[in-house]
Amino acid sequence: MTESASDMHSEAALWVARMDRDQWDDDHEAELQFWLDADPRHHGALLRAQAAWMTLDEPRIGPEAAVPRFARRAVLAGGGTAIAASIAGGILWLGNGTRYTTKVGETRRVPLDDGSIAAINTQSAVEIDYSPMRRDVRLDRGEAWFQVAKNPKRPFVVEAGRVRAEAVGTAFSVRLKHDGAEVLVTEGVVEAWASGADGHRVRLLAGERAFIADDAAIIREPTPPSSVDRALAWRSGKIDLVGEPLANAVAEFNRYNTRQITLADPALSGLQFDGVFRTDDPEGFALAVKRSLGVPVDFSGRDTIRIGSARR
Repeated sequence: MTESASDMHSEAALWVARMDRDQWDDDHEAELQFWLDADPRHHGALLRAQAAWMTLDEPRIGPEAAVPRFARRAVLAGGGTAIAASIAGGILWLGNGTRYTTKVGETRRVPLDDGSIAAINTQSAVEIDYSPMRRDVRLDRGEAWFQVAKNPKRPFVVEAGRVRAEAVGTAFSVRLKHDGAEVLVTEGVVEAWASGADGHRVRLLAGERAFIADDAAIIREPTPPSSVDRALAWRSGKIDLVGEPLANAVAEFNRYNTRQITLADPALSGLQFDGVFRTDDPEGFALAVKRSLGVPVDFSGRDTIRIGSARR
C-alpha cells in the first residue's frame, strides 16, 4: 500500500527529532538511510521537516536569519504525529503542498523537496505544490527568492497574482505588488508574463529585472551592475540604499518593523539618500537621516519615528 503524504511527513518529523538528540549513533544513521532508500519522496520530506524543525526556535531576524542551525532539545511527547503537528511556526502542510509564512521583520531560508532553496522575505506567504510534471509555487503576498534545482522536465513556475515567472534551473526573486509583480534574475534565464497574455512574455537574463503589470504591460527596469545585489540585500538582513528617494527608503524600512517611520514634511520625500542599514534598525536609519540632511527627528513615540517638522 502506498504511504500517505500525512504518514510520510509525520515519520520525517520523527526522524528529525531523533537526529536532534545527543544520543544519535551509527545504528540510527543506518536506520535513517534504510528509510530514505525505501521511497525517493522521503528525501524531500526529510528536508521539509528539517526546515520546519528550525522554525520551532524564535524567528531569527537580521544577518544570521539565513544560517540554518539546530537547537538541542528533548523529543516532543506523543510520537511523530504530535511532532508534525507541533511544527507550525510559519510552515503548514496542505495535502500535497506546503505553505510558508513570515511575520513582520522575519526572513526564512528553507530547502524544498526538489533540492531548490527559497529565501522568504518579511510579511510573505508562499505555497509550494509539486507534481511529477511541474513545480508550482504561489506567492500570496510579499517577496521570495528562489535558487532552482535544474530539471528541464519539471518547469518551476511562480504565480504572483496574475503574474507568472518560469525557470528551469536558475535563481530569481519575485515581489508581489498591488498592480503586478517585480521579477529580478540573479542567475540563468527567466520568462515572465501575465495570465491570459501568454504570448506577450519577457525573457530576463541574469542581472535584469522587470515589472509585469496585471494588465500584461511589461516595464524593463534599468539595472546597473550592483543594483540586483542591493535589491536582494534583505537576504542577509540589510537594506542597501543608493540614491533612493527618502520616501521609498522609509517605505522599505516600514516593511520590516512594527515601529513605523513617518515623514512629517512631504518636501523631504524626494531627497536622495545613501547607506547600508540593518533591516531591524529604523532608529539607526532615522539618526543617519538627521545627521546627513540636518532635519529634526522625533523618537519619543513608542510605535513611530517622525522625521522632519510639519509645515504650517
